[in-house]
Amino acid sequence: MSKDNYGLDPDRPTANAAVRHADADGHVDPALEFVTDTTQPAGAAAFLRTTRAVRIRAAALLTRARRGESQWFTIGDEAALEDTARTVAEVTRERYPWDTIPYHSRWRHFEAGDVNRLKELDRLLGHLDAPQRARAHIDLVLVSVLLDAGAGPDWHYIEAATGKRFTRSEGLGVASFHAFTSGLFSSNPDHPLQADAAGLRALVTDRLGDAFQVSEVNPLVGLAGRAMLLRRLGEAMSEQPETFGDEGRPGGLFDALVGPYGPGAAPTAEITAHEILSLLLESLSRIWPAANAIDSLAADGSDAAGGIGSGDPALALGDCWRHSAVRGPGLTNGWMPFHKLSQWLTYSLLEPFEWAGVKVRHLDALTALPEYRNGGLLLDSGVIVPKDPALLERSWKVGDEFIVEWRALTIALLDELVPRVRKVLDRSEEELPLARVLEGGTWAAGRALAQRLRGGAPPLRIESDGTVF
Repeated sequence: MSKDNYGLDPDRPTANAAVRHADADGHVDPALEFVTDTTQPAGAAAFLRTTRAVRIRAAALLTRARRGESQWFTIGDEAALEDTARTVAEVTRERYPWDTIPYHSRWRHFEAGDVNRLKELDRLLGHLDAPQRARAHIDLVLVSVLLDAGAGPDWHYIEAATGKRFTRSEGLGVASFHAFTSGLFSSNPDHPLQADAAGLRALVTDRLGDAFQVSEVNPLVGLAGRAMLLRRLGEAMSEQPETFGDEGRPGGLFDALVGPYGPGAAPTAEITAHEILSLLLESLSRIWPAANAIDSLAADGSDAAGGIGSGDPALALGDCWRHSAVRGPGLTNGWMPFHKLSQWLTYSLLEPFEWAGVKVRHLDALTALPEYRNGGLLLDSGVIVPKDPALLERSWKVGDEFIVEWRALTIALLDELVPRVRKVLDRSEEELPLARVLEGGTWAAGRALAQRLRGGAPPLRIESDGTVF
């Protein structure tokens, strides 16, 4: 074999890096075979859907801020990081005085009020086998996570069975659990304990509001946006039967990921956390309402005329935003990716796969979740310091550079904070992966500080449509 076998035209160079660098005998470097071509929209979108891209760019913005080049923030010293690590460790010991700290996931919210709702769901599911049970668990948790953007300070949910009153994330979790078990997301009256494409596409905002007890005196932030997101989910699943099955169920993700290892999900089946995230980003990119598409940019990263992309769902970026200081190759230049809800969903899918006998590896490939509690912890602890305190007094949009940078700094700084927390708690990386530090942890410490300083309100205000925050 020689280079001629690739059919190279010297007047039209190939974009394939491996082929471009092949030697005279046609040998290619295997490492280059999997390098995405970021000058093309598909390759750029693929790169921006990796947590490697998230971490590289977040770390670069942190380095820049430490050099004093940020327009918005300064970074606290080592003492501030160490103090915050001790705070997180103290909260972790209070919350989990025993050895095992669970994953940070939606399943913790289903335990609100010390009620074992998973046990109740499994009772309702009856004698289903492990894969069928996993599909139902995934149906529930995927829909629930998409409903999990901030509820606002004025909303609450009263659980009929217990009479308990829940707010914020716990309230959204409990409300979505009961909406699921009531059959709200299923189109099949004979099988209410599922979410399917037809049921979600037909979801009326008022019905979702009724299930969440929304009224003039009990307003839920972004209700219409949440209902729209679920309808878009239904549409996306109906268009991808190869991933979600003929019924279009979120539980199809189980078969898509575990199928190669056998229909019985043998105990030897293994997947990685990033494989879950990648499938979510590839299959659900079209549901996000943010008009962020890779092909709305020119190759140098500048806005194309009108800033309007082709509308190809494969090129939609979702929770990925512009920042003037972010540098990267080709069409990725200027984009700062986060994929917060998709990563929160990935964390929440770890347990359904593990309960079904599937080992999920490389959990720390996922990043911290850049939202009010984790990011608020760093603001309230003096690790991230706004250059002007007045910046915390105004209202921001999700795509504003101030918010984009705050979220990026949150990811990079939590990567620095986690080893310090492990050291204080005398735990290894294997014992205390990021997924458990977040639960122990940073999210709860952020909430506790917010409660003490502002009655629970976050340190900054973001206008939310219910799909990111």
